[in-house]
Order: sequence, then C-alpha cells, then structure tokens
Amino acid sequence: MSIPAFGVGTFRLQGQAAVDSVRNALDVGYRAIDTAQIYENEAEVGQAMAESGVPRGDLFVTTKIWVSHYARDKLAPSLKDSLARLRTDYVDLTLIHWPAPGNGVPVEETMTALAEAKAQGLTRQIGISNFPIAETRAAIAAVGRDQIATNQIELSPYLQNAALTAFLKEQGIPVTSYMTLAYGKVLKDPVIGRIAQRHDATPAQVALAWALQLGYAVIPSSTRRENLASNLLARQLRLTESDMAEIAALERNGREVSPEGLAAAWD
Repeated sequence: MSIPAFGVGTFRLQGQAAVDSVRNALDVGYRAIDTAQIYENEAEVGQAMAESGVPRGDLFVTTKIWVSHYARDKLAPSLKDSLARLRTDYVDLTLIHWPAPGNGVPVEETMTALAEAKAQGLTRQIGISNFPIAETRAAIAAVGRDQIATNQIELSPYLQNAALTAFLKEQGIPVTSYMTLAYGKVLKDPVIGRIAQRHDATPAQVALAWALQLGYAVIPSSTRRENLASNLLARQLRLTESDMAEIAALERNGREVSPEGLAAAWD
C-alpha cells in the first residue's frame, strides 16, 4: 500500500482535546494522522505535530477538501490554507471528502484540480472519500486509477460494503476504513466479545484486526491514551478463518453516516 495501514483519526475532536489526542497518539507510536477541513481542527493537529518533536518526514498527514472548495479556482488555495494551519509545506494525502452530487461542480473538475494541486507539490498523493462505484468510476476517468491512493469509506462489521470493496480491489485502489467500530456499537456485540475473549484481546482490537486482515487501512480515534495504545496492538492480532467468518455474518447494512446532499447513491 502507498498509505500507512494504521493511523489516528481526529473526527469530532476540537480544541485541546484534539491537541492531546494527536500528541498522545504520536507518543505511543502512531505516525499517520487523518484530519479534514470541515473538522475545524487542522490548527490543533499542526500544533500537536510541532510540539511532538517527531520529524515531519516521519509523519503521514491526510486532510480532506470540503465541498465549498471543489471548484477548480478554489481547491488549491483552500489546500494552501490547510497547510498553513497544519504548519507544513505539504500533506502526504489529500482526499475529496464527499461526492456531493448536485453541488454544481463535476467530479472531473474537482479531481483535475486535485491532481493540479499534487503537481504543485501541495500534496504527495491524492484520493477520494465516501465515493460509491459510479462516482469512483468518474474519478478514475478524470485522473486515472493509478493516481487514486485510496477511497476512504465507512466500514465496520455491521457495514461491510461488499460490492464497493470488491470493485475497489478489482481496480487496485486501496481502501481506508473509517467508523470501523460503528460509533462503539460493535464493542458491545456478543460475537465480537467472544472472539476477543478467545484471543485475550479487546473488542476494539478484534474489529480493527478484522479490517486489517481484509487489507484495509484503519484510522480509529480516541481521547484516551490507553485506548490509543491498546488499538495499536490490533496489528499483532491474527484472527482465524472461523473468526473472520463469524464477523462476516454480522453484516446488517448498518450505515452510520450518510449526510443528505453530500452522499451519492450507495451501492
């Protein structure tokens, strides 16, 4: 993969909580950080990175372009603003946050502008987020599939997105899973709990290990240092074929995030 398999997310983290979460994550060993313009915490992420003492070259920073900046004349300037907030000359990955059909800017224009931002050195890689198959095809048509470093999508044991993940695999586009714990719902699932007991692991580690074994990158978040450290241990957990089959059976199309006007028609 051209992207790290394990990073820390910052969705819904504001102010000092965002600074502390990222600082703690970097302290316990994370080197990939995921943020977005709409999270309104890029400045806090930048502060945490600066205060951590970790060399910029050791970090992998992802941000996402918000809908209001999709037009060709707005995208690169908005990304430059993000870089200023993040206190860096470049980000490692920039994603289009949502397809936002009907917002007046075609996918082709936005992806072309994103590719131009890459050519300017503002971002090292580009990609998409929350793109179903049809919109992913449009993105591929605009810039080529080899240019798309990932499609970051909601995935959890309750939402396994078989059609989309199969298409992305066929296209050679890596998948990043967000909301892998389904807002914590899977942590209370009895099947996940039994698997965790068998492996002397936590339910969060099981869910994250499931995603990792399917070849997805993960970006869990937490405000608690001990949870950040514990989640990292999912990288060492190997689930059995039986475990994976049990988790596969939990599919229920349990989507948590589908904002009107931003989401396209799901597969």
